[in-house]
Amino acid sequence: MHQRFLAKTLAGLILGAFGSGAAFAADVTLKASHQFPGGKGDVRDEMVQMIAKDVAAANVGVEIKVFPGSSLVKAQEQWKAMLTGQIDMTSFPLDYASGFHPQFGATLMPGLVKSHGHAKRLNASPFMQDIKKIIEDGGVHVLADAWLAGAFGAKDKCVRKPEDAAGQKFRSAGATFSQMWAGAGASIVSIPSSEVYNALQQGVATATDTSSGSFVSFRLYEQLKCLTAPGDNALWFMYEPVLISKKSWDKLNDAQKKALTAASKKAEAYFESESKKLDDEMVEAFKKNKVEVVTLSDADAEAWRSVAQKTSYKVFAEKVPGGKELIEKALSVK
Repeated sequence: MHQRFLAKTLAGLILGAFGSGAAFAADVTLKASHQFPGGKGDVRDEMVQMIAKDVAAANVGVEIKVFPGSSLVKAQEQWKAMLTGQIDMTSFPLDYASGFHPQFGATLMPGLVKSHGHAKRLNASPFMQDIKKIIEDGGVHVLADAWLAGAFGAKDKCVRKPEDAAGQKFRSAGATFSQMWAGAGASIVSIPSSEVYNALQQGVATATDTSSGSFVSFRLYEQLKCLTAPGDNALWFMYEPVLISKKSWDKLNDAQKKALTAASKKAEAYFESESKKLDDEMVEAFKKNKVEVVTLSDADAEAWRSVAQKTSYKVFAEKVPGGKELIEKALSVK
């Protein structure tokens, strides 16, 4: 009797151990959503796929399912989707959430970030500490930093000087650039980058700004006559981090958090090494497709910054709580 009881108890313990092990093996499934094309070499998708692969390899009971190309959630809805629990993670142009936190507009401000090296220095600055605090307080946690340079292009001519934008129907990635283009005499079209191709094709837009990665992955060279590339005078830089909702983050145990953080840092380093290449690949793709490629001279860049100071910067400083201080902190990073 005693032996039978011992055997039963031992069997129960073994079953319990294996049972909890099996539960742990597929403990947590995280849904990662983003707007960028999957499987076509978009480095933002690659970042998220890398994180998913490395976290799976760490064997800590986390599976990340990636939904690229706005297949689960629309491009501009992903911040809200994290807060409501519809998704857990995203690679996201932070300015898209400016409706929730207007301070995020500073992460897509004309001429604020000058180069990829400058973007890296900004990541470690009080400016980005303030931005990340707003992200955290808003219920979201930053897993990986990512800054993309960008460009602008038009269907009928090159846009070098502010007067070249007059009369254009300019698709803009965010409010700060919209204000600058409008200040130069353009009318504004507000749609996500995933819809730009059709807008240009149908004449809804005649010009656009977007990241170097999006110019290539959305094949905009098929619709544009001239591209103004970043060169030495980049006007357009945008912060597009990999994010996780704090609710999802807080549910993870220490081993899972550690594995996700390590995978994210590795993906961030990969992205950093690739981001400058994106600009070169964009120029190469546009030239190959017989699109004229130009860059801004020092004088051109200065003329644009002057328009931005009177429009984007002025509005941001006046309308956004703490906006003036945020801009000053960013401008102090050389």
